[in-house]
Amino acid sequence: MPSDQSTWLISIPQDGDAEGIYQELYTKLNRSSGSVSLSQLPLPSFKTGTLDSLITLSEEFPKQDAFFTATVAKTVDTLRNLLNNDPSKLAQHILVNENPVDDYLLKGWKWNDSRYGTQRGLREMMDVLIKEMTSIDNVMKSKLNTYNLAKGQLVQMQRKKTGNLAVRSLADVVKKEHYLEDSEYMETVLVAVPKNLVKDFNTKYERLTSMVVPRSATLVASDSEYTLYAVVIFKRVHDDFLQKCRENKFIVRDFTFSEDLQEKQREELSTADTTEKELWTELLRLSRTNFSESFQILVHLKILRLFVESVLRYGLPANYIGFIVKPEPKTIKRTLTTLQEQFAYLSGRSNPSSKASKIKGGTATEEFAGEYQTILEQEYFDFVLFEVPWIIL
Repeated sequence: MPSDQSTWLISIPQDGDAEGIYQELYTKLNRSSGSVSLSQLPLPSFKTGTLDSLITLSEEFPKQDAFFTATVAKTVDTLRNLLNNDPSKLAQHILVNENPVDDYLLKGWKWNDSRYGTQRGLREMMDVLIKEMTSIDNVMKSKLNTYNLAKGQLVQMQRKKTGNLAVRSLADVVKKEHYLEDSEYMETVLVAVPKNLVKDFNTKYERLTSMVVPRSATLVASDSEYTLYAVVIFKRVHDDFLQKCRENKFIVRDFTFSEDLQEKQREELSTADTTEKELWTELLRLSRTNFSESFQILVHLKILRLFVESVLRYGLPANYIGFIVKPEPKTIKRTLTTLQEQFAYLSGRSNPSSKASKIKGGTATEEFAGEYQTILEQEYFDFVLFEVPWIIL
């Protein structure tokens, strides 16, 4: 059963008037299923190549189809994250050639012959599509990684500025008067004390180690979780004092006072913020462009796959009629039933087991079944159908 969140690409042999078949199908679909979007899909006359080459391509298509689809999905996810999952903003960027996705598919879709000329063989065209999609995937990964690093650095700086006294930057908290002037033997240590241990700290700190200056603890700042003290000790007991503080759950902050530090950190934060905004804008623009490009490449791969399967299913001459169907999710079963009834006359030409017999000269052996298992296990209708997933905003 095809997905109820996809647009269907359909192919049948051209046995009659294409316009007449389209009008008949349009009438039946809208009578049975309500509002179903239907448009004609012009399938190019590609060079078919050999049977073996078609089989090889058919075997490779599922892997490449999955890769292409995943690349488009990752680009959409990047846009969604950049735009804070805002559907209205996302809709402004999920465009193909500056038009909505449905317009690209349903309003006169055409094969891009200027980029993927049909004079090329199927293999060459597929290789070009793979090369282009791989390039987009690599560029997106690189740009996204660069942006995430910049964003991570900014968030880390902001967290240091807004966290509690145990983790935040102290550059704008500690003043010059809190620090002992240059001394050869003594130093100031900053200790963040949990609120519930303040009384315990004031009772103990002078005796945590020897050579702690009595009554030197000075209140620097306080927040809802911690109180910050400046304590004067002799340098020679620095390590012992830190160890005793840890044992008593007092947090010694690694901080060296500098009158220029606050300004330096302010400049660093401003630079990080500017860099993040610039990379955000660049990534947004790139994602918008690459969504348009990658979606078109995905659809072109689907059309190649549709053509190859049509040749394998119906044989030569390679003249096929294509349709694009966007079903209503609530009426998907009725839409599929109407399609099956409309094209039931193709049942004798689209049986995969009979195709297998023809390929092997009428002997569908177990060896053959193993060789082409992927093809034989696909869901078959009397018409060829592949899906283009909807972009859910």
